[in-house]
Amino acid sequence: MSSEQHAPSAGEYITHHLQHLQKNFAFESVKQKDIVDFSLYNLDSLVFATVLGFLGVFLLWLGVRKATSGVPGRFQAAVEILFEMVDNQAKSVIDNAKSRAFVGPLALTVFVWIFLMNFMDMLPVDALPQLWHTAGPALGFKDYLRVVPTADLSTTLGMSTFVLLLCIYYSVKIKGLGGWGHELIAAPFGDHWALWPFNFLMQMIEFLAKTVSHGMRLFGNMFAGELVFMLIALMGGAFAMSVTGFSMAFGHVVAGTIWTLFHILVIVLQAFIFMMLTLIYIGQAHDHH
Repeated sequence: MSSEQHAPSAGEYITHHLQHLQKNFAFESVKQKDIVDFSLYNLDSLVFATVLGFLGVFLLWLGVRKATSGVPGRFQAAVEILFEMVDNQAKSVIDNAKSRAFVGPLALTVFVWIFLMNFMDMLPVDALPQLWHTAGPALGFKDYLRVVPTADLSTTLGMSTFVLLLCIYYSVKIKGLGGWGHELIAAPFGDHWALWPFNFLMQMIEFLAKTVSHGMRLFGNMFAGELVFMLIALMGGAFAMSVTGFSMAFGHVVAGTIWTLFHILVIVLQAFIFMMLTLIYIGQAHDHH
């Protein structure tokens, strides 16, 4: 770095790393100013989520294509273990075999997809953003880049909203439009005309709470993990600039190692929780009240 350039402060570093590459629907570079803004989208999250989604499907397809009836290899064994785990969970929650024919593969895809998106957090914090810092402006883009799609609330809430739509679809399919409509006004307090408004209000609150908590849980854990990695990176940066002594370098290595090992558990657990809640919510849509 030349003497004319100044090293970013800790606040500037984190602020820059938390800024998405955002575009409006005219594909112009913009920055989000309001908490909710449907006039733009996070291009980096969209691209990484799409690429990782195709990668996940390809890996599952590869596992099926290379499956043999003989002694399985490591990759086939891993795919089989994963498939059996998801299939057993689906059978325990959803009794309808026809529904499981779609929901089971969906749950497996959700688990693999979210795991891959979460796993992006294991890459060095500055690896891809540093490459994009040069390549982005050269291609006409801003130099912002975030590589963990599940640390983006729009991604996780989009996925939880899709689960909500599936729940509504199966509610209507299993119970019929009239049956589901009656359930909306008859549960949970009872089928009495005076209770219908309260029942309907409670049902709407339940749908909203499930959807928001479903997406927020995944987002919160991954956002916090990403932020901790940034703080650990700052410890190494402080040592590199000789701001502090050996303690920062030692803390950077120790904290980075410990948090990385712990975060491996987090990214797997969060993928499993999101998958299980998807199965549970769709299973509840099959239940009659």
